[in-house]
Amino acid sequence: MSKIIDAAAAVASIKDGQTVASVGVIGWITPDAVLKALGERFRETGAPRDLTFYFPVGTGDAQDIKGMDHVAQAGLMKRIVSGSYINPVDPRTGKRPELMRLIRENAIEAYSWPIGASMHWLREVARKSPGYITRVGLGTYIDPEQGGGKFTARATQDLVRRIEIDGETLLFYPSWPVDVAIVRAASADEHGNLSFEDEPLFSSNIGLVLAAKASGGQVIAQVRRVVSSDSRPASTTTIPGMFVDHVVVDDAMMMASETPYEPAYFSGKRMPLNRLPRPEMSADKVIAARAAREVRKRELSIFGFGAAADVPLVMAEQGLFDDGALKDYWFTTEHGSYGGVVMSGWQFSANVNPDSILDGLYQFDAIDGGLCAFAALAFAQFDANGVVNVSKFGNANPGAGGFIDIAESAKRLVFTGTFTTNGLVTSFEGSKLTIKQEGRVRKFCKSADSVTYRVAQGVIERGQTALVVTERAAFEYRPEGLTLIEIAPGVDLERDVLGQMDFEPIVDRSTLREMDRALFGEGELMRVAS
Repeated sequence: MSKIIDAAAAVASIKDGQTVASVGVIGWITPDAVLKALGERFRETGAPRDLTFYFPVGTGDAQDIKGMDHVAQAGLMKRIVSGSYINPVDPRTGKRPELMRLIRENAIEAYSWPIGASMHWLREVARKSPGYITRVGLGTYIDPEQGGGKFTARATQDLVRRIEIDGETLLFYPSWPVDVAIVRAASADEHGNLSFEDEPLFSSNIGLVLAAKASGGQVIAQVRRVVSSDSRPASTTTIPGMFVDHVVVDDAMMMASETPYEPAYFSGKRMPLNRLPRPEMSADKVIAARAAREVRKRELSIFGFGAAADVPLVMAEQGLFDDGALKDYWFTTEHGSYGGVVMSGWQFSANVNPDSILDGLYQFDAIDGGLCAFAALAFAQFDANGVVNVSKFGNANPGAGGFIDIAESAKRLVFTGTFTTNGLVTSFEGSKLTIKQEGRVRKFCKSADSVTYRVAQGVIERGQTALVVTERAAFEYRPEGLTLIEIAPGVDLERDVLGQMDFEPIVDRSTLREMDRALFGEGELMRVAS
């Protein structure tokens, strides 16, 4: 009996009240056709109802690849647990994702877990253990004493608990069954064996499959093509066909929004570095160029979503990767692509010209094990107590993603972002910064809306170093507090820096430096020191 069926038939057996798990990384490896079919089935029939959706990573971009937004329907979705959420406004419609509306209106039970926990939890379900135990996240928004990752008032069940083992307080994520796993691969043979030969990431697909089968559930796989069973080496067939119940073929599935298919993301064909996008002169580019000066050769460096992801592109523009020098820089993201150049925007997560791609669960083993010595991450809020927030602020509920795991485990941290947001307009003339319009929202606040990471604790208790880099100033977090160390040329200290903060940093005018004017010029930026 053939396992190959259409998407509508594949989702027809999903029952009311089940847990459905799937994964994509923004648009990458998102099984969009199957998720779309499930959403359409509910709209047409009213079934299935009251599903729990488990997404280890924010799946889809809610634009060309809608992903989790296909199933963001009250009645179909009762509960969602996700490692991250997609928040940005669609530039064509001006609307935020439908899932964000459901969360804002308290229409569903919404939880957000750190991605490291959301992936490692699958391993515990797969081996039928009581649950996942970790130190990562204590004292942050996922800690029950800080809200337990609950993002709506409807979310009343404690999915994370504090426990004590040998006198140590830990976080415990109890396991529960996964009834349906919806995954994506590149190809399947007639027996359902899956391979990822032209996919740029694995993410948690293997973990999802094993968790579902251990729970007595079913696996639906979306692929680009069907191949004969003797056409691939067994070593490239990552998921055995006996674990796959249905295969849906979508030969038109995109790799990511604005990227239908690009072999350079899995090194099927190398992309010349001069084809990489060049960031336009902007506040974000200044921030990336300043942060790039903290990057060292032959030190595993991990970059987070947002402003931090522009750092490698700025370095490429500076020519630092020419003549084979790219191999001297060891770059990765939380999603397992190693080597090559980290991309930004909707192309974030899958590196151009990677050397290796690691399974998502093992990637967080590497992160939590401290193998990524340097981390560049974005920030939405930084408060007077040394707390950084990226997980929940204003009307945005992006969750932490891999932020907590990365920040807790790296030795050197750089947090990047504009000084204010929501309306900030800047210009650059004569190697100076001019603030033409101030942002309406201050990011340096007295108390953060959510605790994503306690920078002060990392610096004081674990000996981390931490810089905060903006377009107009740079700070170092020291044991005595946030200390201003650099200010941009053209910027007024009192009006543009201290006057835009809700708390006073430490300022020693005798040691305060001017940020390098080369960062603000229209010519070639100064090369990064190795």
